[in-house]
Amino acid sequence: MQRYKVVNRNQDSILRLGVFAWNCINMKILFLALLILIGCSIKQEEKPEKKSYPSEEEVTKKYLNHHFHYFAPEWQLYLDSAILMNPTVAYFYQQKAMPLYKQRKYEAGLPYLNKAVELDSVRYIDYRGFMKCIFSKDYSGAIQDFTKAKKIKGEHGYVMDHSYDFHLGLSYLQLNDYPKAVTHLTNSIEYTKKQSGESWVHYLDLFYLGIANYELKKYSEAITQFDKSLNIYKNFADAEYYKALSLARLDKKEEAMKIFKQAGIDFREGHTINEDNAYYEKYPYQLSDWFFPKEK
Repeated sequence: MQRYKVVNRNQDSILRLGVFAWNCINMKILFLALLILIGCSIKQEEKPEKKSYPSEEEVTKKYLNHHFHYFAPEWQLYLDSAILMNPTVAYFYQQKAMPLYKQRKYEAGLPYLNKAVELDSVRYIDYRGFMKCIFSKDYSGAIQDFTKAKKIKGEHGYVMDHSYDFHLGLSYLQLNDYPKAVTHLTNSIEYTKKQSGESWVHYLDLFYLGIANYELKKYSEAITQFDKSLNIYKNFADAEYYKALSLARLDKKEEAMKIFKQAGIDFREGHTINEDNAYYEKYPYQLSDWFFPKEK
């Protein structure tokens, strides 16, 4: 009787061992199946299907060879069609943004400008910085963009005929950080002199360096920079006006009044900041009619 019980116990142990082994095999099979499924999923994520679009040249030929002005509604409609045909071309988004900024619809234009940068940061990061600096007056944003542009495109890049340091100097000037404005404007001037000679220095670099020094109460240095600007752009009313203010601060009131009157004459004759985009936007410190009292 005792022997029978021992045999049953042995059989029971063997049976349990078999069940355990079977369960282990099933778990391994399940684990391997899961690994295969995960691997297939990863492969699918790594190799998404690339949708093909017509070339930029083809889309441009079809939708952008028209004669509508960029303020016309058709301009935007044709660009919408171009983007539907190929949504990967940064230029199409930049072209949608540009007229909106020139109409001072900055918030409406910014998403398109951001998309252009997202698709082609090398081409448009400095352009967005320019638009923020001159148009929408987002000076902190402009500083961020030009700082990135220096890393992406080089320390001494240019956009819209001016150096990155010029735009950085202008942005810091408008944020009342005058020492940094002086640093960047000086860098812009010195690099131009080193690369191309003093005759290539832009009159606005000198003008705004004069403004920064004026704000720092360095009136003699400001006058020096205004005179340099006037040597390049004769009868530049804005430089004359702030030179007159600097002379008045140095208690040279008679000379200041003479130059102030000349600034009024030159301003009324149109000798102010003559940048292309000054047609759409006032530049920092640019003169207006109300700067000069009307003669009775």
